[in-house]
Amino acid sequence: MHVIYLVAIAAEAASGALMGMRRRMDLFGLCVVGTVTALGGGSVRDMILGHYPLGWVAHPEYLLFTVGASVAAALWARRLHQLKRAFLLMDALGLVAFTVIGCNIAATTEVHIAVVVLMGMITGVFGGLLRDILCNQVPLVLRRDLYATVSLVTGMLYVALLELGASVNLATSMAILIGFSMRLIAIRFSLALPVLEADLSSFEEENEKR
Repeated sequence: MHVIYLVAIAAEAASGALMGMRRRMDLFGLCVVGTVTALGGGSVRDMILGHYPLGWVAHPEYLLFTVGASVAAALWARRLHQLKRAFLLMDALGLVAFTVIGCNIAATTEVHIAVVVLMGMITGVFGGLLRDILCNQVPLVLRRDLYATVSLVTGMLYVALLELGASVNLATSMAILIGFSMRLIAIRFSLALPVLEADLSSFEEENEKR
């Protein structure tokens, strides 16, 4: 699980740095966005659960690791012609890996199984939400993309496999593989949840008259 965590924070830090590059940020901005993206979701989860100290406080080397991953992604991205594709891949990997990690940590606090899944989703999506806010962009989690839904399904699958007696390694591998595949399929075929629309023109006209 520790190895998966390092992969997850590296992937999310890279996604944050790539997003910062698309917004033409300087090196300091890339490192800030990358670090917030990588560590933000876990920090929010731990504060909700009262799980202290926060991971990066207990292990400050994670800060250096995320900064390094951000710089490496920025340097590597110069050789890429399509930053968007690299960003989506890194973000998808970080999303599902953090979801599983969040579920695993929440389970150790002996909270209800529904809370375990919710904490997994918060861990998975909140770093990306903070990243998008810092980059002045509508967060992915609030758009039509299957984003939070993928995180939710990944967490539910992980918990269900554990409940059925699967080993932690098997449950982790299956959940990450299936969740990552779901996210890539959603991106490839532009799968999205339905948008509820309504004609509010008469309502707006009535308000203007008032």
